[in-house]
Amino acid sequence: MEEPARLRREYQLAVRHQHDLINLTLYQVRASRRRRTRGERGRRNWVRPWIGRRRQFGMYDQLMVDLRNEDHASFTNFLRISPAMFDELLARVGPSITKQYTFYRDPLEPGMKLALTLRHLASGNKYASMKFGWRVPHNTQSLVVRDVCQAIIDEYVDEVLVCPSTPESWRAVADKFFQRWNFPNTCGALDGKHVACRCPPKSGSLYFNYKGFYSIVLMALVDADYKFIWADISGTGSASDAQIYNSCELKECVP
Repeated sequence: MEEPARLRREYQLAVRHQHDLINLTLYQVRASRRRRTRGERGRRNWVRPWIGRRRQFGMYDQLMVDLRNEDHASFTNFLRISPAMFDELLARVGPSITKQYTFYRDPLEPGMKLALTLRHLASGNKYASMKFGWRVPHNTQSLVVRDVCQAIIDEYVDEVLVCPSTPESWRAVADKFFQRWNFPNTCGALDGKHVACRCPPKSGSLYFNYKGFYSIVLMALVDADYKFIWADISGTGSASDAQIYNSCELKECVP
């Protein structure tokens, strides 16, 4: 009597398993059809129409032209640099941020890329809010800002960020501090700045600072004329100024 009952149970399990396989197969077929239909449907727009009217209504081709022609003070307030400095910066970094023209669409102008990057750095606005005024998609902005910042660093780092490397050059910095600010034996003013960031994956509270947000620490040294002569951007938000200084290369160079 036990043998027929066991066979019936095995048969019922086999039938149930077969039904599960059939349902799984049907689900995969439906999902494949949905993906295929979605792919055939394609994108509704290659470029959104209002973005395509960038030259007619965008900030770079309208507002900035008015500011340059009518109000240099407002231009400087908008980008934090004067029109002359903007032109110099564009002439030096323009070749490295210029993209090749293709049959698909025209690339963004180097001046547009530079102006968008400077405005983002000056205002701290999010890409999602800037895209409406500049008429540049937020994902494109994220690439543009990265490329322009790297181009500026490559062009100016050896000219602007020059750290003294000899005793005589350090004495010149100290003498300037004493002459201008009446601080003797001062080789620079050192301080840190918390730059907000998203919490990196699997970092726990390493980047969480005492102010209540995640950050990396920019520590910099300036001379008597407020010019940067050294910078370190490797500190985590939870580290103090002393911890960052003790682990940086500057301490190794200072006797």
